[in-house]
Amino acid sequence: MGVLKKTAPVTIGGVRIGRVGDISFDDTTYEAVVHLNIEKKFSKLPTDTTAGIFTAGLLGEQYVSLEAGGEEQYMKDQEEIKITQSALVLEQVIGQFLFSKASEGGNGN
Repeated sequence: MGVLKKTAPVTIGGVRIGRVGDISFDDTTYEAVVHLNIEKKFSKLPTDTTAGIFTAGLLGEQYVSLEAGGEEQYMKDQEEIKITQSALVLEQVIGQFLFSKASEGGNGN
């Protein structure tokens, strides 16, 4: 299973626009903090840009994918992306699927 690592790609629309610079943990909010290094030529990101962690292929490396919003104002250097999506944990999805199928089988279906 992949784990987000420093230097992992940062993409938007499938195009690599940067890399993960640092990963830490905020023990006050109990959330991961990921610092992104975005290439200067791609730095005009709307303030409502969203971020998610995805996996390249079934067992591939994880990367950060950004989706640009529609705001006319752009994010500033060091600004926080407020809308994020955690990584999908494949083992949890498979477990939920198997549990669902087992429940269906118990109904006589």
